Amino acid sequence: MRTLLKLLFGYSSPLLKEEDIMKKYLVVGLGNVGSEYDNTRHNIGFQVLDRLADTKELTFASNKLGATALYKIKGRSILLLKPSTFMNRSGKAVHYWMEKENIPKEHLLIITDDINLPFGTLRLKTKGSDGGHNGLADIQNTLQTTQYNRLRFGLGSDFPKGRQVDYVLGNWEEEEQKTLPERLDRCGALVTSFVLQGVNITMNEFNNT
Repeated sequence: MRTLLKLLFGYSSPLLKEEDIMKKYLVVGLGNVGSEYDNTRHNIGFQVLDRLADTKELTFASNKLGATALYKIKGRSILLLKPSTFMNRSGKAVHYWMEKENIPKEHLLIITDDINLPFGTLRLKTKGSDGGHNGLADIQNTLQTTQYNRLRFGLGSDFPKGRQVDYVLGNWEEEEQKTLPERLDRCGALVTSFVLQGVNITMNEFNNT
């Protein structure tokens, strides 16, 4: 119908709803608000979105339950969200923006840290447990499902026993910071692939790279 209207009149029907034309995606980077958390490992989700926004020349705006930025690519609309609810209440922000923008669960991508993966390793999955991550646990409880797309960014586990909290809330080491920009760009490419090619192709191309 849309193609026929364009052929006949040169434009799409104004009666067509925007959501019928534009596919929407919600990409959420998990982290904690506050300058004291800016360069910490636990805030890798925020760092990924900040880097992606820089490459797209986007500016985040303060919004309900988080900072948001919007961009479009090849007929898709991607809403970037950095929740302001702190990590342990991430589900509230995710649920609100999914409902507000009418975004299906299949078009949701959560970006988070994972100490069980070597530093810089990327692992995209469509389901799974929270793995002890408080942000994922709250999202799981709020959405009432473990089946949602999540990108885990490896932090490594080079910390003494009992010092996990200090490690994840600590700053990146000098050697890690040298590699981090390339890893963040790789995450940005993964987001683009997820939106344009789908989760299965993206997993095959990016996992463990």
